[in-house]
Amino acid sequence: MPKPNPLRNVYFGEQHLHSEMSPDAYALGTRQTMDDAYRYGMGEEITLSTTGEKIKKATPYDFVALTDHAEYLGVFTELSDPKSPLANNALAKLINSSDQADQNKAASEVIASITSGVPAGPFLDFMDPKIIRSNWQRHVETANKYNQPGKFTTLIAFEWTSIPNSQNLHRNVFFRGDVGPEAPYSAFDSVDPEDLWTYLEIQRDMGLEAFAIPHNGNVSNGLMYAPTNYRGDPIDARYAERRARNEPLTEIIQTKGSSDTHPSLSRNDEFADFEQFPNLIGTNTVSKVKHGYIRQALTAGLIHEAKLGTNPFKYGIVAGADVHSGYSGNEEFNWHGAHATADDTLERRMNPKPNASGESASTVGSAGATAVWAEENTRASIFDAMKRKETYGTSGPLIRLRFFGGWDYADDLTSDAEFVKKAYDNGVPMGGDLPAMTEGMEAPSFAVQALKDPQSGNLARIQIIKGWVERGRAKERIYDVALSDDRTVGKNGKVPPVGNTVDIGKATYTNDIGDSQLSVVWTDPDFNPKQRAVYYVRVLEIPTPRWSTYDAAKLGVQPPKGVPATIQERAWSSPIWYTPPAKVKK
Repeated sequence: MPKPNPLRNVYFGEQHLHSEMSPDAYALGTRQTMDDAYRYGMGEEITLSTTGEKIKKATPYDFVALTDHAEYLGVFTELSDPKSPLANNALAKLINSSDQADQNKAASEVIASITSGVPAGPFLDFMDPKIIRSNWQRHVETANKYNQPGKFTTLIAFEWTSIPNSQNLHRNVFFRGDVGPEAPYSAFDSVDPEDLWTYLEIQRDMGLEAFAIPHNGNVSNGLMYAPTNYRGDPIDARYAERRARNEPLTEIIQTKGSSDTHPSLSRNDEFADFEQFPNLIGTNTVSKVKHGYIRQALTAGLIHEAKLGTNPFKYGIVAGADVHSGYSGNEEFNWHGAHATADDTLERRMNPKPNASGESASTVGSAGATAVWAEENTRASIFDAMKRKETYGTSGPLIRLRFFGGWDYADDLTSDAEFVKKAYDNGVPMGGDLPAMTEGMEAPSFAVQALKDPQSGNLARIQIIKGWVERGRAKERIYDVALSDDRTVGKNGKVPPVGNTVDIGKATYTNDIGDSQLSVVWTDPDFNPKQRAVYYVRVLEIPTPRWSTYDAAKLGVQPPKGVPATIQERAWSSPIWYTPPAKVKK
């Protein structure tokens, strides 16, 4: 095994994926096994279970976490086994039917059962603790089977699927070692996140390091980052401390949309309208925007911290798939759908007919990807990197991104042969808190370096997004700190567009514009040492075809309406925080 790198390597991977062990995936026709999911992530060819198509990842991942739903975990695989006592269950006929309508009906009943939080009717047969524990043990054993320290890491994980009244409060739960708990914690145990935290605290008391990652605040109806707890009471210091301890990260993008920000919340952000997914899952009800997005949560967390002593929303950033077809679909040009028989063919993905959520299949985005900076490719090292938030998320491409903050970085630091060592020695990486401000320091400086994914578009710009609190109110501003093609920020504060080389009919593009690498050392020109602040990086690529444009070109048709033909893929760093010293807070 390679020696650990004290300056850390970047590892790309998947932290949110479903196989046939998830009941909704199975009901939709997925027969992709846990083995398939891991093998695909490793770069092996697999057969898409619903179509027989051979699929293979262009760039293998370094790690994969399979996060099958804890609710009815693996139970539906037994409905197709004539030897199983569950084979005569009323749902078995629908599940095993070759009729798409029957499969859709079964999937709807599964989602309705999980949404209700109370199993009833035929679902009562699936609550046998022995079955759940046995299936969970298979889940753990399969993860261990594919874990190869130094080469490919699998993380033991599951999804807690709390979705009261279709309001998404889902969390994925991760464990550090080779052993999992006796059983996963499900939304049938409780739909309240605080009860999940109690479960995590019990696991840690028993020697199992664990944490949770919330996802899809964009479809939480404004509950995910609300100033109240699940019961509607204002959050207090204990709540803030427990949330910060149990949830170090949050997911910024996946197939059901971006949770970075919303155009109505960031009106001065020309890139805010990116992969929006407006409706609550399984309904045509528009999700409330307020308290559903990460950028605003990061700044709201500063306000909570000033009042409560702890920031409940001090989140690092990851991204993922949430694909229910058993493969990690982060490659725009290599997309095979997210929901099995609902979108597993070109024709189904191009069908404009709306689904239960009021969108066509083209509304679903391709998967995001997570990157971690860790000493080595092992469970412990990757888990620890996630826990300390030295992570970032992308909309799919494997962009390499470094982000450091300090007080005395040299202007030419990113071109220094010892850039990374000096950046660590004199500051903090993404996910950290700026060192305490001392006498003589004027403003923090930030060192950013981004390298393009060789299989994707060139880079167009680096932005630093700042949130701060001014007179008790949350503020945000976007700074364009590095631009490709010798562009500069105009007197009006605007940047000329990078251009667009995409041939929509052919779904091709060229890298004649943009740069392969961008870097900068930037000092905050508006710094106020009395104001709490949070900074994170957004890297934008040049325009490239969206997956739906690739599919349309293969069919020889126009790209679907309602989604853009081209997109600017991106990466988002975990933030760096500034807290005023006690003597300057007033």
